[in-house]
Amino acid sequence: MNDLEKKRFPIGPFEAPENICDTTLDTYIKVIKDFPGRLKNLIEHFTDDQLDTPYREGGWTVRQVVNHLADSHINSFIRFKLALTEDNPTIKPYNEAQWAELQDSYHMPVKPAMRMLKGTHQRWVTLLKSLTNKQFERTFQHPEHNRSYNLRESLALYVWHCNHHFAHIENLKKEKGW
Repeated sequence: MNDLEKKRFPIGPFEAPENICDTTLDTYIKVIKDFPGRLKNLIEHFTDDQLDTPYREGGWTVRQVVNHLADSHINSFIRFKLALTEDNPTIKPYNEAQWAELQDSYHMPVKPAMRMLKGTHQRWVTLLKSLTNKQFERTFQHPEHNRSYNLRESLALYVWHCNHHFAHIENLKKEKGW
């Protein structure tokens, strides 16, 4: 893996686990629960200049990453609810790169996105803790990937997503000596 790939995928690309046992589910739920607080602790003293620094050349700024996390995790929460209330629903994909270029992602303070993440994750954790093993097997269809995902695998992906973007910001902070 070259330097650019290491910066793009600091924890490696997502690899879906073959089996996700109940103990692993509990660990995943804890990551979802703790993520907004971990992120807040990481960025709470960042200046606007730091928030507007890309985590890598050609990459998103910290501000865009934080807003992307709010957008992405709200979409995931909705996908969970759709899968729990409909039979293998086809979800609506979105162009996350274009969303990150919209003014609300590019220029706004990060506090609203952080509040959205906190509230979304609180609700998500409550939902996740209420699910049975059978409910975790419910699926949604992703039209861009032309396949169905069960909620166990989707949760694993979003745990990776939390850690992936956290590592982007944490590595930038270390690199810049902030």
